[in-house]
Amino acid sequence: MAAAVPETAPFIRAAATANPALKNVPVPSTSVAMQMQSLIYGPLKSATGRGPVRSLAGHPFLIVIDGLDECEDKDEVEDLIDGMLAFFDEDPFIPLRIFITSRVEQHIQSRLDVPGVRLDNLVDHCSDDDVTAFLDVLFQDAKRRNPVIRAYVREHGEWPTPSEKRKLVEHIGGSFIFASAVFKFIMGSNRASNHPTTAMDRLPLALNMNPGLDELYAQTLARSEHLPHFLNIISTIALLDAPLPTSGIAELLGIGTYEVVNVLVNLQAIIQVPGTDDTPITLCHTSLRDFLTTQSRSGRFFAHPHYHVRLFLRTTECELGLRKRRPGALIDPSECTPAVAYSLTCSMNHLARGKGLFQRRDSDLAIRSYREAVALHPDTPVLVFALAHVICSHAMHTGSLVDLKEAIALHRHALALGPSSHHLGRAGSLNGLGIALVQCYWHTGIMANLEEAISVHREALALRPFPHPHRPDSLYILGTALLDRHRRIGSASDLQEAISLHREALELRPLSHPDRWLPLSNLGTTLLARYLHTGTVKDLEESISLLHIVVELRPSPHPDRSSSLGNLGSSLLYRYRYTGTMANLEHAISLFREAHKLGLSSHPSPMINLSNALLDRYRCTGPMTDLEEAISLLRKALKLRPSSYPNRSLPLGSLGSSLLYRYRYTGSKTDVEDAISLLRKALKLRPSLHPDRPSSLNNLANALLDRYDRTGTVADLEEAISLLRKALELQPSPHPGRPFLLNNLGNALLALYRRTETMDDLEKAIFLCREALTLLPSHQHRSFPLINLSQCLEAVYTKSHALPHIREAITHCEELLDSHRPIGHRYRVTTLNRLASLLQKHFDATGREEDRARIETLKEEASRLSASTSATRAAPPKISVTKEGS
Repeated sequence: MAAAVPETAPFIRAAATANPALKNVPVPSTSVAMQMQSLIYGPLKSATGRGPVRSLAGHPFLIVIDGLDECEDKDEVEDLIDGMLAFFDEDPFIPLRIFITSRVEQHIQSRLDVPGVRLDNLVDHCSDDDVTAFLDVLFQDAKRRNPVIRAYVREHGEWPTPSEKRKLVEHIGGSFIFASAVFKFIMGSNRASNHPTTAMDRLPLALNMNPGLDELYAQTLARSEHLPHFLNIISTIALLDAPLPTSGIAELLGIGTYEVVNVLVNLQAIIQVPGTDDTPITLCHTSLRDFLTTQSRSGRFFAHPHYHVRLFLRTTECELGLRKRRPGALIDPSECTPAVAYSLTCSMNHLARGKGLFQRRDSDLAIRSYREAVALHPDTPVLVFALAHVICSHAMHTGSLVDLKEAIALHRHALALGPSSHHLGRAGSLNGLGIALVQCYWHTGIMANLEEAISVHREALALRPFPHPHRPDSLYILGTALLDRHRRIGSASDLQEAISLHREALELRPLSHPDRWLPLSNLGTTLLARYLHTGTVKDLEESISLLHIVVELRPSPHPDRSSSLGNLGSSLLYRYRYTGTMANLEHAISLFREAHKLGLSSHPSPMINLSNALLDRYRCTGPMTDLEEAISLLRKALKLRPSSYPNRSLPLGSLGSSLLYRYRYTGSKTDVEDAISLLRKALKLRPSLHPDRPSSLNNLANALLDRYDRTGTVADLEEAISLLRKALELQPSPHPGRPFLLNNLGNALLALYRRTETMDDLEKAIFLCREALTLLPSHQHRSFPLINLSQCLEAVYTKSHALPHIREAITHCEELLDSHRPIGHRYRVTTLNRLASLLQKHFDATGREEDRARIETLKEEASRLSASTSATRAAPPKISVTKEGS
């Protein structure tokens, strides 16, 4: 200062002579505040007291203090600031200004937040050029000090390269604090021993900030994790749709602003904390949000998706508090506190993202809050819509048809009130109504509900043309409803449209989009449905490929990982059923076990999926342990579905079918009786319009046929035939389930013929099996009607001895062996012996030597395969039908 303001020189010299310690780093007898008083304030005051200071004419003397927040002695920092303020209070006209650059530490801000001090956020004043110059100085200094860097530069040239520096500056985004933190990371400050040891190794990690800076984020967050509310504050910042100031986060969480600041002051290397309570908090880089929302990367700092439920409930509470204070008033978010304004505009987003994660107590609380809000503002569309939404979510937990009907009525009322003020608009209200109608359809089977749902979803989609941000949501919701209608009526056009919609939704979700997994999952499950409809293996393989990606995108403990594992497991199970490859079945069982372990203890679907796969393995390899485990799982699943729950029919039916398998192994009369009882209960829960009633009719018929085989009670056979006829009426052509019902009815009529020898029954059986074959020209399940038709034709031949019948039976058995029982298939031996038996009858009638040679060849292969593998019983040619994807 003596050089810049010569008039102060004699006074500075006198002070230094009187106290030489002032010229040194502060010692116990001095302080920075004392130095400022003796060497700055005093000399300036003395100089100006003598008259005008020529060197300061027209401008003050400026002192810049940088990095004040990095001083370890907070008391001394406070004394320094107090000394500054005291000086300016006493001598406000002295031509001196002090410019302090610092992170917003509480002990600094609390002293400076007074009149006469201007607090500003320097982030808005930074430029990439400034950051570039800053980094240039840092890297030049590092090269001068570090021999490893100098050696690297001599060998490889400039480091970092210009392109690397440009990319680094672009990532830093104008924040000097973040630039400093990134530089320290590159240079290896506080590095873990298992990371690269040179700056050159660490620079690529910094350039690849996502996930390259995970170590920096973890180290920085650890500074505050011991503090109260740490995880709540960090999770809130990570999951908010729009940034809030410290005061807004505090209000939202119901804590003090000082508690938010207390957590964040240690995190300013990665989070931009403004100097005032009303300026939004922002992240230094978006990769921090990716880090916090990816559990495999963030570990104990993970912002769990379940936190969306907490945010929804907190925003609901904030909104309700305002509406209680201003009942009936028109509310303008711009006039509200940041937390309330955020609640008014973003609460429904958290409801949507927390869907499926609500516990019943959460839903109960949300319903109470919104009922109270609607009572205060009865004609506010957004409130009516929100109440309808939470009641519909509640119904998914309880299975209450009363709740669903109320939700539908509220959605209709919200639409009737006119344009909705919530951000989803009319399209969102329409989709809410459609979703409730689909749920009601699944409870009642009333097609009018599904048809109306499709109609309102189409209207919603039309209101969201490209590039509307919510168009992908409308695409997948409509696609899902069309898939439901396909499963009911077998419409191929619905299936094709659903796939087209899901493909468009996927195109609108780029690789980096956090919700890309959703259209991938929907497309994968819809392709599986088309495979089941057409038998096109390409669809099955694409389904498996897509669902594999979904599982990778949903690492544990993401709440949707369980369902993602279940979907992939189902596709692999169907591939096993097509190929007979045990590796697919084992993989499916492994996935179902993980899904069961991860799934909610109150949700039976993972148990049912696992039991179905175990039943497949039992049918293939025969271990009773698989069958017993499947039965145990299904009994547990049934306990989770009380008698009032509409989807109770699914575990009832699955348990009944499992007991039927055990009956076939043990011959226990109790098992077959229990199976029939359970299947009757399942059928009762699926009234005439229920989409799954045909499968219940079919499965009960199968159980009655088994009991008929045991007891010979004609009433069971006749009831089975009646049930199958009713099921067939409910699935007219081209429903994909019709061929299987045709086959099973044909099998039952064949059994009736064998009892009565009424040719009309046998002829009808043949007609039905032929129709089934026609409807399955290239389907993998064509094998079932091939077996039955072959048996029917053999029965006709036995009666008539007409060679065309035995020859056609041989033709069908040849197709079965060549096209559906390849080498390695578990039923190839059975089919070889069956074909040999038919050829023997033909040989007995004709004496053709070609038949004799063929018979010997077939028997030799069957004998060889039987010796190398365990004997496997042939599956009965009737088919149990369950809802796919259950």
